[in-house]
Amino acid sequence: MLPKIVGFLLNILSIFSSKSAARIAFKLFSVPRKGQITKQQAVFLDSAIQNIFYYKNNQIMTYKWKGNKDTVLLIHGWESNAGRWMDLITDLQKKDYTIVALDAPAHGNSGSLLFNAVLYAEFINVITKQFKPTIMVAHSMGGLAAAFSISKYKIKNIQKLILAGVPCKYSDVIMRYAHMMKYKKTIISKLKNSITEHFNVSPEALSTAKNIEKLNTKGLIIHDKEDNIIPYNDALIIKSSLKNSKLISTKGFGHSLKDSSVNSKIIEFITS
Repeated sequence: MLPKIVGFLLNILSIFSSKSAARIAFKLFSVPRKGQITKQQAVFLDSAIQNIFYYKNNQIMTYKWKGNKDTVLLIHGWESNAGRWMDLITDLQKKDYTIVALDAPAHGNSGSLLFNAVLYAEFINVITKQFKPTIMVAHSMGGLAAAFSISKYKIKNIQKLILAGVPCKYSDVIMRYAHMMKYKKTIISKLKNSITEHFNVSPEALSTAKNIEKLNTKGLIIHDKEDNIIPYNDALIIKSSLKNSKLISTKGFGHSLKDSSVNSKIIEFITS
């Protein structure tokens, strides 16, 4: 009920000041409520080589586990952090891969007060230049940001791309948020304008499918049919866009896709 109550109050505010209502809606959309590192995750992440990089005064926290094989970059999603990958990292270490994970803007130990896919794409570009991964594994909004980063910066060295529970269009994410909050059309319109003004990129430009359609990269798309956050149909669109890819459909793992069988499929794809 809380989102509906907040949406109702902002709709009333919009009668008097649609700009103020949209500003609050934008902040609610951009500030994660979760994503802090747990004690268990902190202990695990302390086993990594930790380095801090910067993009426009924003701190980017990275974690590296050294191996003798290719570098795998792990990119988490909304309201999460690098610690979400603990089990997969352990599996990759057994295969002797070098692993790099980062915390997104406003998540974990990285900087910025707000999260957005454009800033996350910039973070990913900085880290990709630094560590030169040949494999990317991305979950949820991390995948959308990774696709935009690859497209914008013409990143060529990615040989394998794994997208798990990734949304197809940022504009659809905004509309699902707006519908959940029951926002009036005036707030939705100004919210989209605010995103464009803040990040100098229209929501329509942030499309996973469009940003990867020219890639020759070998791809793996994983999506749960019961995902109640990102519709399964998004995976079908992304699969059709990334020509050299295959789709693994799961059932019962939800949006998080946290299961040993999913990790096994990722490892199998990476090592093949």
